[in-house]
Amino acid sequence: MEYGLLSRQELEQEKQKVQQQYDAFKAQGLKLNMARGKPSPEQLNLSMDMLNVLTSDSDMIASTGDDLRNYGMPEGVPELRAILAQMMQVRPENVIIGGNSSLNMMFDFISCGMTHGFSGCKPWGKQEKIKFLCPSPGYDRHFAITEYFGFELILVPMVDGGPDMDLVERLVTGDDTVKGMWCVPKYSNPLGITYSDDTVRRIAALKPAAPDFRVMWDNAYCVHDLTDTPDVLLDLYAECEKTGNTELPVFFCSTSKITFPGAGIAAMAAGEKTYQDFRKHLSFQTIGPDKLNQMRHLLYLRDLDGIHAQMKRHKEIIAPKFQVVLDTLGSELGDKNIAAWTNPNGGYFVSVDVMEGCAKRVVQLCKEAGVVLTGAGAAFPYGKDPKDTNIRVAPTYPSLEEMKKAIAVFCVSTRLAALEKLLGSAAE
Repeated sequence: MEYGLLSRQELEQEKQKVQQQYDAFKAQGLKLNMARGKPSPEQLNLSMDMLNVLTSDSDMIASTGDDLRNYGMPEGVPELRAILAQMMQVRPENVIIGGNSSLNMMFDFISCGMTHGFSGCKPWGKQEKIKFLCPSPGYDRHFAITEYFGFELILVPMVDGGPDMDLVERLVTGDDTVKGMWCVPKYSNPLGITYSDDTVRRIAALKPAAPDFRVMWDNAYCVHDLTDTPDVLLDLYAECEKTGNTELPVFFCSTSKITFPGAGIAAMAAGEKTYQDFRKHLSFQTIGPDKLNQMRHLLYLRDLDGIHAQMKRHKEIIAPKFQVVLDTLGSELGDKNIAAWTNPNGGYFVSVDVMEGCAKRVVQLCKEAGVVLTGAGAAFPYGKDPKDTNIRVAPTYPSLEEMKKAIAVFCVSTRLAALEKLLGSAAE
C-alpha cells in the first residue's frame, strides 16, 4: 500500500485506521526513551567485576615504578596507552589518556586552539572569522562544541562512503578561515556508515589553506560491531604518514560504551607538534589523571583481544534490539514509500528519513504517545534539518520488550504524520 498512489478517499480511510492504532498506544500511558545512545543496565552489569580487580599493593605500582595512587604520569599508564593506540590505529607515544569523557577532551582541544592556536598560527579566538565543517547527519554534541565557541558551522552532506569529499576539498583548499572538520569515521553517528578507503585517503591528502586546520577523528565506535562481518576502517594515520600530513588528524576514543560511561576512560592522539601543544595545555590543568581507574581497565580488559571479547558480550545484548527495529520498520513501513532507514553493521543508532517535512511532527506524535526521541534536526548544524526528514533511533537502552513497543509507536506516528501531510497536499 504505497501511500502516494492512494486516492483521497483511501487516504482518509487509512488515516482513520492509523489514528485508532495511535490512540490505543497513547491510552497505554507509556514512558519509553529512545533519545540517547546509552548502554542498558544489562550492558553496564558486564563490567561490574572490574571494580574488584585491584586487590593488592602490587597493583598500585606501575611498570615505570610510579605509585598509581600518587601524582604523576600525566600521559597515562603506558600499557593502557599501547592498547588504546591499537584501537585508534596510532603510535602509543602519541596517546594521552584523559578522564571518562572523550567529549571533554574534544572540548579541551578546541579550547586550546581558541586560546593558544596550533602550528604557530594566531589563536582561533583572535582570528576574525573561523569555520568548521560538519558532515551531516552527524553528532549533535560535536556541532554544539564549535557552536559554543562561535565557529560558523558549514553543513557538508554525507554521501555513500562518508562526507562529500568534492565539497570538503573545495572548501578546505579555498578558504583559510576553515579550521577543521568533525568526523565519526566508523559506524558514524547517526547513519552507521564507515568511511570508504577512498574517503580516508582523500582526507589524508588534504591541502588546507589554513596551516592550523585539524580533522577531529572521533572513532567512538571503532570496536562496536553488531555482526560477524564488521566494517573495516582504513588506517588514517598510516595514510597521513604517506602524504606527510601527520599533524592533520586528531584522534579520540573512549571506553564509555565498553565499560562504564560515567567511569570509563578517554584518550586522544595527534601528530608530534600538535601532541606537544595539547600536552602543554593539559599540564596547567592537572598533575596527574585517575591512574587507579586506568589500572582497573588494564587489569580487566588486558589487551585488544580482551576488548573484542567484551564487545562480543555487548553485541549479544543489543543486536536483537537492532533486529527488532529493522524488522518492524520493514513490516510496518516497507511498502508505504514514506520512509527509508539504515541497516548498520555496528554503532549505536538506526537513522530514519521520514517523508520530507514530517520529522518534527513524528517526534511530537511519539512524545505525546510516551516515546521520547532525539529532537528532529539534532543531527545537523544549529539543529536545523533543511528537509525536516531525519530522525535518530537509539535502540540500546530500552529492554527488548520496551523496544518492541517503542518502535511500534514510532512506525504508527510516521504513518500518521505522512497521511496528514498527504491529505493536506490533496486538499491544496
